[in-house]
Amino acid sequence: MTAVRMAAWQEPPQVTRIPVPEPGPGEVLIKVAGAGVCHSDLHVMEWPAGTLPYGLPFTLGHETSGWVHTLGPGTRTTGLNEGDAVLVYGPWGCGVCPSCARGAENYCRRAGELPAAGGGLGTDGGMAEYMIVPSPRLLVPLGDLDPRTAAPLTDAALTPYHAIKRSLHRLVPGSTAVVIGVGGLGHLAVQLLKALSAADVVAVDTAPDKLDLAAEAGADHLVPAGEGAAERIRRLTGGLGASLVLDCVGADATLKTAAGAAAVESDVTVVGLAGGTLPVRYGTLPWEASVTIPYWGTRPELAEVVALAGAGRIRPHVKTFPLGEAAEVYRLLRDGRIEGRAVLVPEG
Repeated sequence: MTAVRMAAWQEPPQVTRIPVPEPGPGEVLIKVAGAGVCHSDLHVMEWPAGTLPYGLPFTLGHETSGWVHTLGPGTRTTGLNEGDAVLVYGPWGCGVCPSCARGAENYCRRAGELPAAGGGLGTDGGMAEYMIVPSPRLLVPLGDLDPRTAAPLTDAALTPYHAIKRSLHRLVPGSTAVVIGVGGLGHLAVQLLKALSAADVVAVDTAPDKLDLAAEAGADHLVPAGEGAAERIRRLTGGLGASLVLDCVGADATLKTAAGAAAVESDVTVVGLAGGTLPVRYGTLPWEASVTIPYWGTRPELAEVVALAGAGRIRPHVKTFPLGEAAEVYRLLRDGRIEGRAVLVPEG
């Protein structure tokens, strides 16, 4: 089968042929419908050897949808049937610690002992025609949603959903939420804020086409990024600032905007991986502003995201590409030329 493999650190991925895997006891073989192309893949590929404990090579793709193809021994009493459309939950924990037991494998207490963070992150992921999932617990039914365009729900939607959900008590009528960076996560963050809260939503980005996408997603106000962005947000809020600032970039410049736009008793939530620094001391943030860096989301929350998508409350903006064009798609992503989410689709 065709697969997109990371074979060396700080090198582009390779499109190559590998055998179709066979599921062992407790495992499930998924026929892949689509695999989202995430900006965090670029960080993984660009970091030097030794930054992450992953062995090479492995197949990329931590954002995967598809159909149950083969149930391994011991999985036929789990409620799954061959042909079922499913999402693959992305962060794979130990499965037995208290965090994993409540579905929060993103915060597995034994994560440091594991050789991989999930499929596509240290072990074979979904950028292939087939994918092994180590346990049925990691599969979430898709219902009537089209698997070919649903892959971004597993990260691009789940990550901002988890981040926003913890701040919903702040997003009362009359409040404001800001989304910085309207890419794969950001365009869904705007939709989620409109679906879940009464807050006005301000979208911030450098690119006019990304701001247009934010408007399509339901943003109430559009603000060009850069100098003066925080001041403009404060004017839009009558000087109060935003109750939630969700930074989907995480660079020095965007974190500066986030701090400048935050209100008293607000949340500054960083989900972008650009490696910026936010000074936290008296005078750098308003009174009782909290700074948090959440990671991904839980298995129950992924089911909630699927329910929102099934009800038509959120919809990923997806452009599909053949699996063999992975290198070009990553180049487009690096250059900021992907609108919404790119999804790689196996031929046939």
